[in-house]
Amino acid sequence: MSSLLHNLVHYPKLFQMIFVLGIGGTFQCGIQISVLSSPSPFIKAFLNETWLDRYGSSMPKGSLTLLWSLIVSAFSIGGFFGALVSGPLIGRHGKRTCQVWNSVLPVLASILFACSKMAGSFEMILVVRFIFGFNSGLGMNIHTQYLAEIAPRKLRGFTSVSCSFFVTLGKFCGQILGLREVFGTDLMWPYVMGLCAVTSLVQFVTLPFLPESPPYLLMEKQDEAGCMQAIQQLWGKGDHSREIEDMKKEKTAMKNTKVLGILDVLCDRSLRLQLYVMAVVMVALQLTGISAVYFYSYDVFNKAGFSDDLISYIVLGLGACETSASVVGSFLIERFGRKCLILAAYGLIILDLVLLTLSLSLQASFPWLSYASAIFITLFSLLFGLGPSAVSLVICVEIFTQSSRAAALVIAGSINWMGLYLTGMVFPYVVSSLGPFCFLIFLAVAFFTVIFLYIFLPETKGKSVLEVAEEFYRSRSSWKQELSPEESSQRQEQVMSTRL
Repeated sequence: MSSLLHNLVHYPKLFQMIFVLGIGGTFQCGIQISVLSSPSPFIKAFLNETWLDRYGSSMPKGSLTLLWSLIVSAFSIGGFFGALVSGPLIGRHGKRTCQVWNSVLPVLASILFACSKMAGSFEMILVVRFIFGFNSGLGMNIHTQYLAEIAPRKLRGFTSVSCSFFVTLGKFCGQILGLREVFGTDLMWPYVMGLCAVTSLVQFVTLPFLPESPPYLLMEKQDEAGCMQAIQQLWGKGDHSREIEDMKKEKTAMKNTKVLGILDVLCDRSLRLQLYVMAVVMVALQLTGISAVYFYSYDVFNKAGFSDDLISYIVLGLGACETSASVVGSFLIERFGRKCLILAAYGLIILDLVLLTLSLSLQASFPWLSYASAIFITLFSLLFGLGPSAVSLVICVEIFTQSSRAAALVIAGSINWMGLYLTGMVFPYVVSSLGPFCFLIFLAVAFFTVIFLYIFLPETKGKSVLEVAEEFYRSRSSWKQELSPEESSQRQEQVMSTRL
């Protein structure tokens, strides 16, 4: 804590930028994941009323289910397209400019959502969800890259973890907004998106006064004076020679390397191992069972004897646990490192899933196990926030250099959004078929993730991106994966630049 207070005093502009980027970045994504859950009965009633007014009959149950699925999934589809265009937009206009104009979208979407009931148009809700998804997909990629590039080396992990913290904070705030005491009523649900508009307006007003990413200015815009000015704004006027030297080394390594596009990254064999690691991390983030845990939470707490009125607040407590765990993770990541933290969390998640599966499958015979199931669900939420939620995006950012990072994060974002979409579409059928044994699938995914990351993921704590690239090169060499002469020459240039 004393270290945090010390850094707050010495890097006030950096922490201000972390906050501004957060409330207009992944915070928006977090809110949209959870905000419609509680008001959903009132929104479905509005869909049916609108259909009745138009066609003189109630909407068929199957049509209502399909329309609601489209509204839910429109967010993921929008996120996929937002992630897809983030690379070209960032490369052409820079992160700050893209994020400033991206913050306009939630304001427009919130106004449309507020007017949908008055206009009697459920089509407006579909459009709003797609806009919010596009905003979140683009904003998440900008946010993660921006954070990794504005922090000094000793604060890079803490800064990058704040991206995940704002996701969990957004989910928690979305749960609060959906409560019946706030906007979870038939009268107030059209205004549930108001907070999204407020935070985006704050970002739109303040972000233009904050600096662009220093590595972007130096390596892609060739603006060394602007880079130095941005560093002084963010870090003050102390000795930052080590970080500046890292950037210059990376710039030297990039002289003979163009900024890579998506196809370039996919076809570059020297980046193949990094892509595998990123894909495993992002797939595991969606398939380790957090959706299943929240899905089962109502039944588990109901069987434990809690009233329906109380369960919504207990589920809110799960969101608070995940948010608190991500805060703890931000302090632990620089102490224990990325690899150690994520492996330990996944290892404990495997044990927790085994115990949760046993307790859920046996609680019909042993009613007291319902209390144990509630404990295991709470523990899972804590472990997920501490490990996968906090560290996954940090790893994806730190294993790629400036020339390949933007395109790689487009791929990571696409995997994440498609995974979110498929999980939402397929998961209900898995649950209906397997019941509590669906957690065995997530257990297998977590087990494979632990083995793969233990073998192939180097520790990135305290290392420059070129030092991480050298470790991947050594790993590839140890597994006797041959490189083409051109790839080998390029990698050797990068290796030598880390030793200058």
